[in-house]
This record gives sequence, structure tokens and C-alpha cells, in this order.
Amino acid sequence: MAYDTKLGLDENIVAALCYVGFWITGILILLIEQDNKFVRFHAMQSVMVFLPLSLIVLLVAWIPYVGWIIADFMGFPSMFLVLLLAFLAYRGMKFKLPLIGTYAYRLIYK
Repeated sequence: MAYDTKLGLDENIVAALCYVGFWITGILILLIEQDNKFVRFHAMQSVMVFLPLSLIVLLVAWIPYVGWIIADFMGFPSMFLVLLLAFLAYRGMKFKLPLIGTYAYRLIYK
């Protein structure tokens, strides 16, 4: 059974959308969705994973000569992670990444 959200979509679709826009959609959905804890968990996990990762890639990219190459090699696994987490959220799984996922779960489900 799929539960509706404030956006009018099923919760698994909104949970998958949390990852598609990296941390930006995570923050937006955290602000919009106040009631659905499944969606809020995925939004919080998205923010907690992709915001620090984006900052690290940005800082690494500033390294002279080789920074962009290293940043590209860091970006490819993050794209795989986006696809994996979005797919698992769409399937309705509450997949927790080690450490970050557990902390996000505690923040949302208190």
C-alpha cells in the first residue's frame, strides 16, 4: 500500500526524488514533507550524504593541475550511489547507509 504525501505522489516516488537532485531536493522535500517519516528519512539521508560529498569534491577540484581529474573520479561513484539509493527508495526499502543512515534514522524516527 502506497501512502500519499503533500506533493500528491506516492511515498516511494517522492523518496526516490530525494536522491535525484542530490542534497538540494533532500532539503526541499524535508521542508515540504512534514508528516511522512519514510520520505523524511530518505530526504535526511540524502542531505547527510551528498552535501558533505559535494563540498569535498568542490574542494578537491581546486587542487592545481590534477584536482579536476580527482574530482571526476570521485563523482562517478557518487552518481552510482544516487542511482542505487533512488532505486532502493523507489522499491520501498528503508536502506540505511552505514553510520550516516543510522544517524538519519534516529533523527527522523526519534
